[in-house]
Amino acid sequence: MLLSEFQYHLPDDRIARYPLPDRDRSKLLVYEAGRMVHSRFDRLSDYIPADTLLVFNDTKVIPARAIFQKSSGAKIELLMLHPEEPTRIVSEAMQVRHSCTWNCMVGNKKRWKEGDELVLHCDVGEETVAVRASWHDRERNLVTFSWNGDHPFVDVVVAIGSIPLPPYLGREAESADSDTYQTVYARQNGAVAAPTAGLHFTEDVLEGLAAKGVERAFVTLHVGAGTFQPIKAQNVREHDMHGEQLVFTKDLVSKVAAHQGRVVGVGTTSLRSLESLYWLGVGILEGDTALVVQQNAPYTDRILPTRRESLNAVLDFMEQRETATLIAETRIFITPGYRFRILDGLVTNFHQPGSTLILLIAAFVGSGWRAIYDSALAEGYRFLSYGDSSLIWTKNKDGA
Repeated sequence: MLLSEFQYHLPDDRIARYPLPDRDRSKLLVYEAGRMVHSRFDRLSDYIPADTLLVFNDTKVIPARAIFQKSSGAKIELLMLHPEEPTRIVSEAMQVRHSCTWNCMVGNKKRWKEGDELVLHCDVGEETVAVRASWHDRERNLVTFSWNGDHPFVDVVVAIGSIPLPPYLGREAESADSDTYQTVYARQNGAVAAPTAGLHFTEDVLEGLAAKGVERAFVTLHVGAGTFQPIKAQNVREHDMHGEQLVFTKDLVSKVAAHQGRVVGVGTTSLRSLESLYWLGVGILEGDTALVVQQNAPYTDRILPTRRESLNAVLDFMEQRETATLIAETRIFITPGYRFRILDGLVTNFHQPGSTLILLIAAFVGSGWRAIYDSALAEGYRFLSYGDSSLIWTKNKDGA
């Protein structure tokens, strides 16, 4: 499977570098079985059946980009990717006080030597706080942050950081991005990139869907910088897929297991979460309770359980451990040939050429992905994170 098969020409002026003034006024392309309709996002409820379960990713983007300045004047940029100590569980790490260690992407690393301590002063509430950054493990890019005062780390991050916009936008974050690069239903702090398909939703759109009888559920996938990692191998199967942390509630698993109608994911992160949930159940049934979905787990010739069997295994696992929340990790790599186990439909933006997300779209709709993108370009759609939206339905699904 060659990377060249998943390229297309994206003119620079079609990249949406800023959002529309009204989130729900973006264009909406609806695709099913080769048929396309061009509409507007505030009419989404016209195209989603009443018996649908709509699943959202409620992660919240943190201002994870912080710039420290050395006494020499050199600027060191730290992009906090994921926590390491005292916990790797993102929700817990955001509440840590006094000191914590994160894996970071470090800009101007050569100017930051072992033993050098960086200090940044900021206001947290009514208190001036000195935030110190020091190397925990320079080779592995592990940075320890420490600060005075009894403040949770999430408050410190908000005080020192800015929103880390995707690099392809080619601009610095502005104050407005703190609102526009966040979904209206964001709840769980921890992402360094937004689940951008959700950026189009407004309270009016959500109310319209609810009035129609569309059911709603939430997963949490803390989107990492790995979502922008390009595929460098010509044979896409050789790509090393990044890992992301997942959080499932018993309520979500129960809803998906019991649902009889269509299941639609809002964004590729919701899709990755739900399909990973199926494979977690497969692992549990096979005696693997590590709760990690490896990238090639779906590509197998073995006999597999139904969706209901797999999800019931997850529910039994949670019952046995007397927990209402399941924390797992996924490296799932969805490429053409993948058979979807849970998702029928997907709300998603238009993605970069040759990316892992284009491969996912190609897996979801087959060769029709190219017709979708050609039509979107011809109709003047805006692309990438702040761009327009689509609702696509799959035929590549196994039975329940």
